[in-house]
Formats: sequence, C-alpha cells, structure tokens
Amino acid sequence: MDEQQKKTALRMIPYGLYVLTCEKGENVATATISWLTQTSFSPPLITMGVKVGSGVHSLIKEQKSYAISILGKDNAAAAYAFFKSTERKGDELNGQKVFSGSLGHPILDDVPAYLECKLVQFIETGDHSIVVGEVVNASVKGELSGRPDGETLTLKDLGEKVHYGG
Repeated sequence: MDEQQKKTALRMIPYGLYVLTCEKGENVATATISWLTQTSFSPPLITMGVKVGSGVHSLIKEQKSYAISILGKDNAAAAYAFFKSTERKGDELNGQKVFSGSLGHPILDDVPAYLECKLVQFIETGDHSIVVGEVVNASVKGELSGRPDGETLTLKDLGEKVHYGG
C-alpha cells in the first residue's frame, strides 16, 4: 500500500471537533476529539475514539461517564486549548470557562451544544479505544441559523495545516 495514498484517502473523511471532559473528585481530564458519531437512535448512543494513554482514556474507564462539548464555528480557540494538558484555574479549564453538568463533568460555557453520556462499552484496540456512550442529557443553546451539522467546527475550518487520520 502506498502510505501517502492511504494518508490522503483517510484525510478525506470529514471530522467535526469536540471537547471531551471527565472529572472525578480533584482529577479532571480533557481532550479535543474529532472522531465521534451517532451509532443508535434508540437508545441514543454515540461512539468516539479516545487515545490510549491519555488522561481521559483512563478516567472514563474509571468514572463510567463523560461530557462532550460540541464546538461551533467560533470555537477554534477552544479546539486548540484542549490539544494540550489540562490546567484548572477556578471555573476555567485551559482558559475556557466551564460549568458542571448533571453528571458532574465540566462543560464548556461558550459552545452551541453539549451531550452528557454514561459509558456503555469500552473496546481497547489499536492506538485509540472505541468508547460507546448513551446520551442521558443534551442541550442546544439558542436558535440555529441553518442545518445543525453546519454549526459544528470542523478540522477543515482550522486551515490547511491541521489534519487527522492517515
């Protein structure tokens, strides 16, 4: 297989951007993720890839729940903020204001929507594990101006040099 052809083909898959958060006591872990999809209508399930060895990987396995902040087109700074280790200062994580959701996980204050999930399945395979969660709470802030999927920040929105996959 030609490695460049493989990389290019895999980068043709569109990716939205989300901030994954999980907290237990004083321990909080976050990550910008780009692989997330709805996998069932009833019950409402979402599936995501979580990097093995990351703080959120181990904390989700332990806590059995998490939150997803869905980034909007004007949330590029938040996407970049969670490409690095998590730092808490008062009601901010990595400089982004948060509030505590119904499951106790931080949710970004300035996002168009969020999901709160309970862990259903955790499949460890490859350099990312597959995490399946049931959506137990969801919120959309304000009226949307168009299609819901048109509101989501994507890797493409971050410019030509930001890629995932391959």
